[in-house]
Amino acid sequence: MLTGLRSRANDIIRSGLIGGLSVILVACGNDVNITRLPALPMSRATATGVGDKTQTELSPRLLRRFAPIPQPSNRPDSALVTLGRMLYFEPLISRTGKISCNTCHPLDKYGTTAARFSTGINGQIGRRNAPSVYNTSGHVALFWDGRAANLTQQAMAPLTSPTEMGMEPTALMKTLGAIPEYRELFQRAFPNETQPIQLLNVATAIAEFERGLNTPAPWDRYLRGDIDALSAQQKEGAKLFANLGCMVCHTGAYVGGTMFEKVGVFVPWPNQLDHGRREITHEPSDDMVFKVPSLRNVAQTAPYFHDGSAASLDTAVRMMATHQLGVDLTEAEAKLIVAWLGSLTGEIPRRYTASPQLPVAERP
Repeated sequence: MLTGLRSRANDIIRSGLIGGLSVILVACGNDVNITRLPALPMSRATATGVGDKTQTELSPRLLRRFAPIPQPSNRPDSALVTLGRMLYFEPLISRTGKISCNTCHPLDKYGTTAARFSTGINGQIGRRNAPSVYNTSGHVALFWDGRAANLTQQAMAPLTSPTEMGMEPTALMKTLGAIPEYRELFQRAFPNETQPIQLLNVATAIAEFERGLNTPAPWDRYLRGDIDALSAQQKEGAKLFANLGCMVCHTGAYVGGTMFEKVGVFVPWPNQLDHGRREITHEPSDDMVFKVPSLRNVAQTAPYFHDGSAASLDTAVRMMATHQLGVDLTEAEAKLIVAWLGSLTGEIPRRYTASPQLPVAERP
């Protein structure tokens, strides 16, 4: 990870993307710190091209750090996707029969709720903010601590978690197996299996459905060459985002989701109770390390961070600048970055995410 970070930072510096604000990464053991070098004699506004009408568009070198996300497929849904959609909305896969995947990740609200923490069975409150399920298929790992290597593992974990859906595998098989429509759907989706209704296949189907949850945005149109897809303010915000060094971590097609990073590089994170990835690896170097979140649809998914501590996007942007970069943003700078982040808001695929008609069954 350190090698990749240093390489990314060096690429940015060599490309000239960072004008008045130079950034280097300093490795201390396994910790990574971002250090600001003496700035060139220009303001951050000048460095981002504010006021320079001859440099309206973003540098091609900057744009190479990103990529458009896949467009939604127009092909008919496969049997596996059809099953996965139904299971995503099906509350019977929880022990109480009242909580579905869509309860904590409502697809009509960009896959998140406005709550700081989600509520599981019997009113149990989670300990981390639930991230969106949109635009996750290309992430390096899932969950804030990266404990799931892929979407199937991510989909499986809440099913059996005692504080989330709390379902026993045998009870899950019995519940779904008692419903004729599900028996038929599982057989179509897993035609080569004699016992297709099982926990792994439930997670596999949900994950396959989630792979189609992409939301192309104005930013993608801009990356594909439509220079009118972004406003002048959004373009300046993108330049400032790069100029500050934010894209060292928030890069790629998902503008994040590709690496892990410590929170509180410059200024310690206010909440020191959650130790992040260290709880999984038990390595001291992973203390306060979390997966860098995707910024896709970020303007629609408040509150922010693993602890849900930022209620507004402006606050989240300022906190990141302070804690990760040691920078106090001006009001104008924060507004520029927030404006650009708005260009990452995509269109929800309404047909794909429409709530299906669930099978007739006895429900609580």
